[in-house]
Amino acid sequence: MRSLLLLVSTLLTSSFALQLPYDHILWGPGGLASGGFVRRQANTTSSAAPTTTSRAPDSSCKNGPLTRSCWSNGFSIATDFDEKWPNTGKTVYYTLELRNTTCNPDGNGDRTCLLFNNQLPGPTIIADWGDTVAVTVKNLLPDNGTSIHWHGIRMLNTVTEDGVNGITECPLAPGDTKIYTFRATQFGTTWYHSHHSAQYGDGAVGTVIINGPAAANYDIDLGTYSVTDWYYPTTFQINAIAHQNLQVQAPPPPGDTILINGTNKHPTSGGGSYNKVKLTPGKKYRLRLANTSVDSNIRVSLDGHKMKIITGDFIPVQPIDREWILLAIGQRYDVVIQANQPVGNYWFRAIAAAPCASANRFSALSIFQYDGAPNADPTTTGFTVPTTCADEAPLVPWVKNNVPSESFISQAQNLDVDLGRQQVTTNGESIVVWAVNMTAIDVQWEKPTLQYLIDGNTDYPQVSNLIEIPAGQQWTFWIIQETGGTETRVPIPHPMHLHGHDFYILGSGQGIFDKNVNVADLKFDNPDRRDVTFLPGGGWVVVAFPTDNPGAWLMHCHIAWHIGEGLGVQFLERKSEITLPGSAWQQTCTNWKTYYNGNPAWLKDDSGL
Repeated sequence: MRSLLLLVSTLLTSSFALQLPYDHILWGPGGLASGGFVRRQANTTSSAAPTTTSRAPDSSCKNGPLTRSCWSNGFSIATDFDEKWPNTGKTVYYTLELRNTTCNPDGNGDRTCLLFNNQLPGPTIIADWGDTVAVTVKNLLPDNGTSIHWHGIRMLNTVTEDGVNGITECPLAPGDTKIYTFRATQFGTTWYHSHHSAQYGDGAVGTVIINGPAAANYDIDLGTYSVTDWYYPTTFQINAIAHQNLQVQAPPPPGDTILINGTNKHPTSGGGSYNKVKLTPGKKYRLRLANTSVDSNIRVSLDGHKMKIITGDFIPVQPIDREWILLAIGQRYDVVIQANQPVGNYWFRAIAAAPCASANRFSALSIFQYDGAPNADPTTTGFTVPTTCADEAPLVPWVKNNVPSESFISQAQNLDVDLGRQQVTTNGESIVVWAVNMTAIDVQWEKPTLQYLIDGNTDYPQVSNLIEIPAGQQWTFWIIQETGGTETRVPIPHPMHLHGHDFYILGSGQGIFDKNVNVADLKFDNPDRRDVTFLPGGGWVVVAFPTDNPGAWLMHCHIAWHIGEGLGVQFLERKSEITLPGSAWQQTCTNWKTYYNGNPAWLKDDSGL
């Protein structure tokens, strides 16, 4: 028996029930986006929300420490940003230069790093809700391509900017430059990273802040606070070992440490340093947590202080308090921390979540120091660590959206995803890979999916794992199932990430999903929605999303070794409405082909993603 993942797609052919007020017509940069309404079921603000239930608050309501639910000009926390957003008329500009260098983030010694602007993590991209963002990326690596993905950004009608080489673009050749341009239609916290094989694990990451309203008040925004696993060998070396280990069903090697905002102190040598955050007694602080790991789902906690979750990924939620927060790879949580404890120093802790099959040789610490406290390491004690592996719940989205359930059972269709031996085109050898529809995804760097659309060619390679979603406004349902026998079963949780959309998480559980029984376990009334969720080890998760964003969108496990081994599919959505790329995009591909056909130093030996 082999370990199975089951994807079930349900397409609802009936149109949506239109229950939206007039001001919920979807307006994009050029007018009415997607050619019509985004039709969802009843969208109302929760009765528990402390702000007005009006979807058009007084335009004089301005964002401030006591009015964080406000924004401006009729936009607030009550606005569904999938349907409308401000138009600031402003463009913010950034330049990122990716270089091959060395770094020593925890005092263990120098190792090769790939860094944006020589920073770990890279510069934080900051914009306001409704801004246009233009980021010039220069590939200054001497012998390696790259592409930059803006994790969780919807990229409405701008699929060419999603940064997935082999799907939405060719890689940038050494010395090449691309300007990624997109509209900030959402608000909150996210990150950017290379999508060129496992490259981001060597440091090619950074964070993003899109300023907007919030679900709770706070005085000071502390900015992003990323946690990541870190390996002393390069991730290309670890990727090769992980691939070999999978053939004999052994786990990949554990990370060597965890970094908090790019640093940690080595536990034996004492090298490196703890990140330090200053607090003023009585103030409330917003902290933007992000897990940028390649293999570790990470729990975080601040001794003596509860963290109030106000956002999961990009979705504002009704606030809930937590002592520990589990971040799957790629997930973000915005939290509010109140500085209400005695003046002193407190440990902030980040540990690999063992129940999620995440392993690391060392954990990470940083210091939160109150004004007036001595410069000394804390002596505080941590909260009891949970023993589960699941998304933080219950998260209740602030803006209520319902998912239609009428046709879920009758229209379910099955697609197999398997862990087994598969002949792939990358090296001609029979290797163990993760596969969807019995095929591991294996993109063509030199011929992305969008090139097939330009050519009018529908002869997609089997290994592109392309699922075409019919045109029109429809809901799709996906049951992702991990099953299998004892011979090859690898029942580990997978953090599943969808590009181009937030998906609605209808439910999850253990065992085999039975659509005639477990449908009663699904939540269609304002379910949690985000862009990363756990597929439980040995279990299932059901997600849904509407086809409201034309493009070629990747869905994949965010464990770098797993997507490198093929655990991904791409959805070709409303292809006739995709705006095809122009000459600059074609020039990037021409530059890549010239480089890659000229005996490059690094050859593709995985899925390329």
